Amino acid sequence: MSSTVEIIKGGGDRPSETFKRNKLYKSLVSVCMSVKIPQGQAEDIAGSVCDKVITWLKDKSEVTSNDIRTAAAKHLKKLHQEAAYLYEQHHIII
Repeated sequence: MSSTVEIIKGGGDRPSETFKRNKLYKSLVSVCMSVKIPQGQAEDIAGSVCDKVITWLKDKSEVTSNDIRTAAAKHLKKLHQEAAYLYEQHHIII
């Protein structure tokens, strides 16, 4: 991953922010636990997905928050489809 990756927030109307692995990790753990995955397993899944997203970000300097969500959901789907569905649909559900 380049030294910093800027995340362009929804629609570009909010200020961008630097990618933070921990922010993605926490959201993934939260969605996993929402579908009743035990905490330890949720943490393992979140860590694995974060690693895949960071690999994907390797040659990028700027992406949208939707790009991050799409990439994370793609990898989460391979590990737990129900959690991935909830993660993908968060805007509709909330």
